[in-house]
Amino acid sequence: MITDEADPYDSRSLRRATVVVVGGGQSGLSAGYHLKRRGFVSALDEGAASTDRTFVVLDGEAAPGGAWRHRWESLHMATVNGIFDLPGFPKPPIDPAEPSRTAVPRYFADFEQRMDLPVLRPVRVTTVRPADADPDGELVVESDHGTWLTRVVVNATGTWTNPVLPHYPGQETFTGLQLHTHDYVRAEDFAGLRVAVVGGGISALQQLEEISRAATTFWYTRREPFFRDGGFDPEVEGREIIAHVLADVEAGRPTGSVVSYTGLAWTPYALAARERGALERRPMFTAIEPGGVREADGSFTSVDAILWATGFKAALAHLAPLSLRNEHGGIRMTGTQVAGEPRVHLVGFGPSQSTVGSNRAGRSAVVAIIGYLGGQQPVHRAVADNPASARPS
Repeated sequence: MITDEADPYDSRSLRRATVVVVGGGQSGLSAGYHLKRRGFVSALDEGAASTDRTFVVLDGEAAPGGAWRHRWESLHMATVNGIFDLPGFPKPPIDPAEPSRTAVPRYFADFEQRMDLPVLRPVRVTTVRPADADPDGELVVESDHGTWLTRVVVNATGTWTNPVLPHYPGQETFTGLQLHTHDYVRAEDFAGLRVAVVGGGISALQQLEEISRAATTFWYTRREPFFRDGGFDPEVEGREIIAHVLADVEAGRPTGSVVSYTGLAWTPYALAARERGALERRPMFTAIEPGGVREADGSFTSVDAILWATGFKAALAHLAPLSLRNEHGGIRMTGTQVAGEPRVHLVGFGPSQSTVGSNRAGRSAVVAIIGYLGGQQPVHRAVADNPASARPS
């Protein structure tokens, strides 16, 4: 791993890599692993020959862990939906009581070190654009730490940096506290307050449950939440859900939120919230006033804080110059590749947003990239022939 302190280049530098991976979370690390396994070498290695196929991972975070570094303090490993092993690197035993914001980044850091991936951080990619009018030409990746020329971009930026914050009339007049899940830290910050929690997703439910222990809560959603009865079988319901998301991206339709495909489960925290009466859902308020919200029936509810647990969208603003979106606002995909644009792959997007999907997407993207570049690259023997050597001790 290369850190900013070890970066010998300044912001005016121009470098080349056959593949630039943007993002160092699970999807980006998976793509990096499979690139190295297929014989791609570090673009940061001064010893790389001009004929070598090279790659680099540009990560905007200050340290390993992706968005997991920013999860709220009370989100423990027993509560998260599940973390799938990174390729070739099984998770070590994890304390269910450990916060996910420390456990997952530590696991990611160990993976980066063991696999010796060329991760450069913190590097914020600002723009990806064509170098010229040639549809098979190079792409220019501009960042706050220099510019890269590349044949292929694997985008793995996830959603954490693009929170969805709806606007309601009078929102700017509210005199209390407003924040998004992106900024939420702990329930104790709301002790004794009257809190409106807005959103019908998994994060909204988790935060509603824990805030309701310390505060008076009011739960607002646009639609009646759907709670799924029974368990969740990845081999049955999971495949069906992925098929629905896949159909959307292949048709170029904008994808919905995760919960719009999966529904909500009766988890222990959901049951606990119901027992305390915190799951008494209200339809969305119509306006926000200085001291509270105007209900759908015209009545007024005073609140001290509004938590917008309204989800996230794919962070793709830096790809805007490539004009990937269609007239409906979606991006049509073929596997991980943007349809009609073989130079751009999106991993951790659409059907590969889950942790298991991210791993598969990383592998699929690399297979497609090799086909696009032409020819089979030699396998990186240190990993491929002895995967057990990559396991944590």
